[in-house]
Amino acid sequence: MSSSRVIIKATGISQQFKVGDEIVSPIKSADFELLESSFNIIYGPSGSGKSTLLNILTGLQRPTTGTILFDDREVYKLTPDELAFFRATRLGIVYQSNYWVQSLNVLENVSMPLYFLGYSRTRAAEVAQFALEEVEMGGYAKKYPTLLSGGEQQRIAMARALASSPLFIIADEPTGSLDSVNGDKIMTLLQKAQKDNNRTIILVTHNMEFLPLADHLIHIQDGQVEVLQHDSIKKATDALFLQMQQRLNRYSKAAA
Repeated sequence: MSSSRVIIKATGISQQFKVGDEIVSPIKSADFELLESSFNIIYGPSGSGKSTLLNILTGLQRPTTGTILFDDREVYKLTPDELAFFRATRLGIVYQSNYWVQSLNVLENVSMPLYFLGYSRTRAAEVAQFALEEVEMGGYAKKYPTLLSGGEQQRIAMARALASSPLFIIADEPTGSLDSVNGDKIMTLLQKAQKDNNRTIILVTHNMEFLPLADHLIHIQDGQVEVLQHDSIKKATDALFLQMQQRLNRYSKAAA
């Protein structure tokens, strides 16, 4: 359950790009606050700016205007070294596709980010093994990740994200290429990270079934960002499912 302390604050965020003679604005306006240990889902149509907002939040893409505060630290006022250290120690990131060092086994791949934080090889291996146990992949330590299934690789990616004990878990479409069973396993691990370890979760997903799990929904459409609190989520998800059903009905009639 989330606390009442604001852990992320976005103020006056916008993003613009020049494409030829045109100005494109994937994010026109964003002001929101997210609470410590909360579960937050970013959703919206394809091309709506979800990835842009995630890149801004994680220090990868400076916004055209506005500020991002993580735990009272303004992200884009950090020096490059401070930003790199912030990302390495505070953020655990899981992507839809994973990039592994193919010559290294699972344990070594999970250990690698810890080397850059100053861990000894022995200590890094201990921490990585514990993280693998957390995601029920302890027996896979000596295997090679590229030889495993997509679901198994995503659980290893979760272990790698958890290994540095980050405050935030950032998950960008982590279930996008998985079947429903393996997707549900990843969602269970994210919920566990929030509830058992008090981590703040930010999930980008196109799967509407996951929306009721959120404490906050961050909806992006036409460059506008709206945050829905827990008591508004059921109303929002009911409306989404109704719209989806209406579209399916129209397609069925058109095909008849």
